[in-house]
Amino acid sequence: MARFLATHQVPRIMLDVGGTHDFWKGSASAVDILNSEAQTESLDGRKVFRGDGCALPFPNKSYPLVFSNSVIEHVGNYERQKAFAREARRVGVALWIQTPAFEFPFEPHFLAPLIHYTPAMIRPFVARWLTPRGWLDRAGTEELLATGVRLLSHREMRALFPDCEIFVERFLGIFPKSYVAVRR
Repeated sequence: MARFLATHQVPRIMLDVGGTHDFWKGSASAVDILNSEAQTESLDGRKVFRGDGCALPFPNKSYPLVFSNSVIEHVGNYERQKAFAREARRVGVALWIQTPAFEFPFEPHFLAPLIHYTPAMIRPFVARWLTPRGWLDRAGTEELLATGVRLLSHREMRALFPDCEIFVERFLGIFPKSYVAVRR
């Protein structure tokens, strides 16, 4: 968040695709939130929309900034990720789209190393029986597998956001931990 605030002058209003009201609680920013599981309402002056980040119901360049934190990896296959990126780029003048890096050896959703490198056919078994998340939260693991978490590589982020800078957040200064597509 510190890097986001250092990179962007927060506009009067912005759109968070996939975010939650709680994430912005205490923030002075006017943030409209679109989430596939949200109830359409307003909370603390923020508009909350239920919708799909791959088909945003807003006109071109209708928000000075579109923000999304660790959402694009949850929308499904690469075709849906392309749609998500295209919609964010269409609706936002500026962008801040963050996602965990495929190249990082620790998979943050399953709380386990290397699981995202295993073949898709055995991944459900590995996720359920060989990860802390599988041991502690079986239902959560099944939900993650069902929604098809798909981490993006650096090359894919560049392809999805060709008009953006791609910041690489590193762990211990070595491993790429996450990528952020930034358009100012």
